[in-house]
Amino acid sequence: MNPLFIRKLTIDRASLPEDSYLRGLPAVRCGELHFRRPITFFIGENGMGKSTLVEAIAVASGLNPEGGSRNFQFSTRDSHSVLYRALRLEKNPLTPRDAYFLRAESFYNVATNIEQLDGDSPSIIGAYGGRSLHEQSHGESFLALVQNRFRSGGLYFLDEPEAALSPTGQMALLARIYRLAGQGSQFVIATHSPLLIACPGADVYELGEAGPRLTPYDQTAHYQIFRHFLNKPEDMLRVLLEEE
Repeated sequence: MNPLFIRKLTIDRASLPEDSYLRGLPAVRCGELHFRRPITFFIGENGMGKSTLVEAIAVASGLNPEGGSRNFQFSTRDSHSVLYRALRLEKNPLTPRDAYFLRAESFYNVATNIEQLDGDSPSIIGAYGGRSLHEQSHGESFLALVQNRFRSGGLYFLDEPEAALSPTGQMALLARIYRLAGQGSQFVIATHSPLLIACPGADVYELGEAGPRLTPYDQTAHYQIFRHFLNKPEDMLRVLLEEE
């Protein structure tokens, strides 16, 4: 197995402000969390703090809260949490060749910043496939970034990447993540996608009120719900659409 760049995460909840909403997030109740495999997923219902946790790990790793590589320093709105200050990362002495934070909600801002940087250095867009990300659909630009910009030996954080992708696009992303993980890259991903978390060899932490729990794929709520719906959609629809 390739060495992992981040091997362990420790959260000092006592260092967070007493009145902070962060103290109540299930994602921070783990105390410590071990990264055992090159691909780690965080899943769970809305409000569990999975995106907040991935953002904090990315920022603690030296990346811009709104996304991009270590070279991205732009800020359109200072809205990230202070959770990163309470994190301690146990890292491998080996430095990743590359690092990137890709988040769906601020990807437009990243694409804009890429074009601004390209004005100073025309080779920038070339690293993203040679075509403006703004001239592609949201899903196309997402995949263009992952396929052209991500490389072996990198450290990558993704926040709900499925938001931009069709099911076919999600499968293409899964394949790219799997191949890069086999080439020495490490991924930490927050997602709602039952397709992505099927990636072979990945660890899935399901976030509940008790905190993160390492969960086999076929025992996750995401898998169980989608399996039940697809096997018997009429039963689920009958319950969902039943008039009160």
